Formats: sequence, structure tokens, C-alpha cells
Amino acid sequence: MNYWLVKSEPFKFSWDFFVSKGGDMWDGVRNYAARLNLVAMKEGDLVLFYHSNEGLEVVGIAKVAKEHYPDPTADDPRWVVVDLEPVEKLPKPVSLKTIKTDPILQNMAMVKLSRLSVVPVKVEEFDRIIELANEI
Repeated sequence: MNYWLVKSEPFKFSWDFFVSKGGDMWDGVRNYAARLNLVAMKEGDLVLFYHSNEGLEVVGIAKVAKEHYPDPTADDPRWVVVDLEPVEKLPKPVSLKTIKTDPILQNMAMVKLSRLSVVPVKVEEFDRIIELANEI
């Protein structure tokens, strides 16, 4: 299994809205590196859901329900989407500040490649995010 992180602006597409829909296609990606990450996603992979611009925190876990296919919102068939479905809301959000100061997380792709909306996550990074989300 592989792990990923997707970013969404909560005023446009929040975790709660995503959950209310029961999942959705992850569309609108128009960066080649992010597109390659979408193509690499496999059914069942786990995905951290990050609120960008507002909140700046990982808030939930989703999973890939359907592997990549052409993005119906794009004119160019090279752009793709995947279908994601919610798994669970994190007990406590994990902030960008925490991520940047944690020795295990400070070199995450989401920090180093901050402009990408879809990035890979190493298993130890995923596990650490879950650990931090469960701390009291």
C-alpha cells in the first residue's frame, strides 16, 4: 500500500463536505507532477486530507476507491482524476506548524513541494501523523 496527501481549500471543498457526499472524484489537478501522483495511486491506498489556505492542517483519512481516469472537467485527456472516499476524521487535526517542527515530518513532500496539491507520503510519516492526531 502507498500513502498520499491531497490538499483542498476548505471554503471550496472541506472534509465535512467530502464526507457528506460520501466521497468524490479528485478533479481539477493541473500540475504535471501532481498528475503523475494521481496516476500512481492504486485502489485501497490511504490518503491524508489536508485543509490548505484556511486551517492548514491534516483533518482526515480517505482511501482511493477508483484509480485514475480522464478528468471530465478538462478539455485535455491527459489530465486525470481518482475517486476518493472518506475513511475517518482524525480525532485531532495535525497542523502545518506541528508538521514543520516534528523531526519525522519536517521533510515531508508537502513541506518541500508546497505548491503540489497531491504528494506521496512515506509510511513512517503517515504513521506519525496518525500518532499525533491521537495524542491527548
